[in-house]
Amino acid sequence: MNRNLLLVTLSLFAWGVGEGFFLYFQPLYLQEWGADSVTIGAILGGVGVMLALTQIPTGLLTDKIGPRNLMLSSWIIGVISAWMMALAPSLTIFTIGLLIYGMTGFGVISMNVYITNFRGNLSVGRAITFASGMYNLGAVIGPIVGGAIADRLGFKTVYIFASCIFVISTIIIFLTQKAEHVHPADHREQAPLQSFLKNPRMLVFIGMIFITIFALYLPQSFTTPYLQNQQEMSRSTIGLLCGIGSLGNAIATLVLGNISPYIGLFIGQLWVALFSALFLWGENTIWFGLGYFFLGGYRLFRALVLAEARTMVHPNQTGLLFGVIETSNALAIILAPVLAGILYKAQPTLMYKIALIIIPIMMVVNLLYLRKNGSHTDGFLNREKA
Repeated sequence: MNRNLLLVTLSLFAWGVGEGFFLYFQPLYLQEWGADSVTIGAILGGVGVMLALTQIPTGLLTDKIGPRNLMLSSWIIGVISAWMMALAPSLTIFTIGLLIYGMTGFGVISMNVYITNFRGNLSVGRAITFASGMYNLGAVIGPIVGGAIADRLGFKTVYIFASCIFVISTIIIFLTQKAEHVHPADHREQAPLQSFLKNPRMLVFIGMIFITIFALYLPQSFTTPYLQNQQEMSRSTIGLLCGIGSLGNAIATLVLGNISPYIGLFIGQLWVALFSALFLWGENTIWFGLGYFFLGGYRLFRALVLAEARTMVHPNQTGLLFGVIETSNALAIILAPVLAGILYKAQPTLMYKIALIIIPIMMVVNLLYLRKNGSHTDGFLNREKA
């Protein structure tokens, strides 16, 4: 494996451990600060806003100046914002830190472009899902340890531990190679291109992914409050369940990441539908643990969307493409927690019911669309050239 790809994946593993310490528990900590479900939904939606604002500019800058400097800057901002949350004396300061942390998502674009450039003999889908899988392996450890620490020492200590681990991850990412490398496959000759933003089929694809991500994210936002408030579970037990969820993420991306995106995208949606069903009808920790495992379909879907989309555009537009898709994803993540908070307040299980209506519909829509336009067919570029 290329040295730079190895360093990125090691850094992601460490980041996964640190982020896993607190990621799943953020609604609970906000609740501890005194925020109600609607306020929590609004704050989590605000994180999505910060993410959305950075995606397209990052994509454009990545194509112009290369991905590494942008990737490094996102790690630095992540460390600073994590320490803000760890040392916050009030809900206001914590929220500011959390919103700034949301901005670090722009690093995903530059990181994925960097991984694509240094992937060696790996396919784009395999390289991206391998990196995602390493992050998720780290995230298996984080919530288990974080939940135990939260029960004994409180959430503030959890964020301090996470911030220290982020420092280690940042040191590793700074060891990556400075010189930018372009994968040999990206030198292939191409006909003059019309911007993919003017391609109606591509715009339909992006809109379709927006609705799907919204449906897949909707049941996630308030699952930890549901487990604590309705199922009366301890933070240690919730942390264990979230660790199982991260294990599902890792297995989904590492084991299934090399399959056809056409099949993988379908499996990803099916798994999240099973997650919603198990939380809606499950009655004990075993059912909820199994449900969390199937939540790995969300990570698989997001990773393979990028791999599928990249076959539709010229390599010179990879950064912009990833920026547009991540902006669409961020918009979905803005709206989903807001609606989830409203649904949770009305009826705690309503978010699972709504997800189980939307996800099967989008499974059929995505299947039909990709069957006609996906990478297993001629693809958008070849169709345009024909």
